[in-house]
Amino acid sequence: MKLYILALLVFFISCSTKQLEKGIEKNQNLNATKDAQRDTIVQNTEIIEVFSDSLNIGEKGKCKIEIVKHRVLDDTYLIVKFYTKGPKYWYHQNTYLYETTALMGLEPNISDFNNDNLNDITIVSAAAARGANEVRRLFIYNKKEKQLISIVNSEEYPNILYNSELDCIDAFLVHGGSTTVFARIEGDSLKEFASVNNDNSRTVYEIDNIGNRKLIRRDTIIDSDDVYIRYKNYKPLKESE
Repeated sequence: MKLYILALLVFFISCSTKQLEKGIEKNQNLNATKDAQRDTIVQNTEIIEVFSDSLNIGEKGKCKIEIVKHRVLDDTYLIVKFYTKGPKYWYHQNTYLYETTALMGLEPNISDFNNDNLNDITIVSAAAARGANEVRRLFIYNKKEKQLISIVNSEEYPNILYNSELDCIDAFLVHGGSTTVFARIEGDSLKEFASVNNDNSRTVYEIDNIGNRKLIRRDTIIDSDDVYIRYKNYKPLKESE
């Protein structure tokens, strides 16, 4: 009888041990799967660059911008967050999310682009067909709304700068020749009002409010170096320094 009871105990212990071993193996396999999934997620995502400023953007010391450039699988995105300072913490005002093709770094340029004595910002946001064209996204600080306004068509105007002579934005497009474009900020867009195009000849245009172009000057270009001149004024014609 004792031998029979002992045999039963050995049988039950053996079964329990096997169940325990199976449970341990199952947990190990589950953990290994989770680790593999975690490794896959890490491999498929990557923070490429982070930029933050709370001293210079907008009203100095009262505004903050955070920009994260990150990769998800084969796509790269920009996240732009803007805050204003409250009594105890930063208030989140708005967020922008864009897909980007830029291989360069963000290279942020914080300066006043609309002559209101408040700093705005541009960042490299897309790749250009020609290396001489640097494509940037322009964000303008709106004091009344306490928000950062994304200029939706700014990427169409490479090498943008603030033009103090005409109190506008000018851009310099390099192609088979070159074009200097003069534009004003209207709402969330840049609106062209004049341009100077250099290729086989130099042509100067004015553009009215509905987009009609009027030729106001045409010159012959003799020196090939003059094809790539940027201008700070179109009437009279003045070269940028």
